[in-house]
Amino acid sequence: MEVVQLRENGEIIGLHDLERGIRYTLREVDRAAVDLWRGTVRECSVTKARSGDRTTLSVVTVDAAESAAEALLDADAAAAAAKAESDRWGGAARPQQDAPERFW
Repeated sequence: MEVVQLRENGEIIGLHDLERGIRYTLREVDRAAVDLWRGTVRECSVTKARSGDRTTLSVVTVDAAESAAEALLDADAAAAAAKAESDRWGGAARPQQDAPERFW
């Protein structure tokens, strides 16, 4: 999730779900007037009221370096699991055996 926040007062004016491509923007502003930061949605609630619906998101900031390190650890674990499964099933393809001679 990418969050668009105004520099002058900290108001959040936009969200962009990076995995699904969904964008929510309250209003357009000059790119130089905003800060972009990444986060993960931890909680979401939608409340219906007389004045209109209200959506509240709880977003935790994400450190890019920390996320990359976590992704590498997950990739290493997946590679190790794939190797273990391969070893269990005999590794690579077995060598092809010569076809027996046919007598007609």
